[in-house]
Amino acid sequence: MPREAISTPPEHAVIQLQRDIRISFPSTSLSVRRALETVISSLAALSLEPEELGTVELVLAEALNNVVEHAYGEGERGWISLECAQRPDGLHFTILDEGKPMPDGIAPMGLRVPLPEELDALPEGGFGWFLIQDLSHDVQYFRTGDVNRLSFRINIGVTLLPN
Repeated sequence: MPREAISTPPEHAVIQLQRDIRISFPSTSLSVRRALETVISSLAALSLEPEELGTVELVLAEALNNVVEHAYGEGERGWISLECAQRPDGLHFTILDEGKPMPDGIAPMGLRVPLPEELDALPEGGFGWFLIQDLSHDVQYFRTGDVNRLSFRINIGVTLLPN
C-alpha cells in the first residue's frame, strides 16, 4: 500500500521561492556545475533539510550531465535551459535541450544495476537513470520538433505517513 503524503506544519509552509528559477547555459560540464550552484543557492530561502537539498542536487546533476554527455556528446555544443517552480507537492523541474533524442524516443527505465562482488569491478556508469527515477516523481520525457523536454518533481516539505 503506498504511503500517504501530508504537508509539513504551517510554520514551514510559509517559506516559498520569490520567483521561479529559469536559467540557460552552454552544454559543458563546467556550466552544469555553475548551474547547480545557482539553483542550490536560490533554494537556500526554502530552508530545506540537507537530505532534500542533496536529493535536488544529485538528481539535477545526473540529468544535466546526461544532456552534456549523451544528447550533445563529445565535441558537440548547444544550450540547456533549466526551470524550477515550487508547488504545494514539491519542486517541479523542466530541462530543455536541442541535442540528440533519447533512444527510441523514451527515457530509460532506470533499473537497478546489480552490484558486483568486487568493488574494483563496479561499472563507471549505469546508475544515473536509476537515481533519477528513484529520487524523483512524475518523470516525463518528450521530444517536440528539435527540442528534448525532461520534467520531474522532487518532494520537499512533504512528510510521508507510515503505512
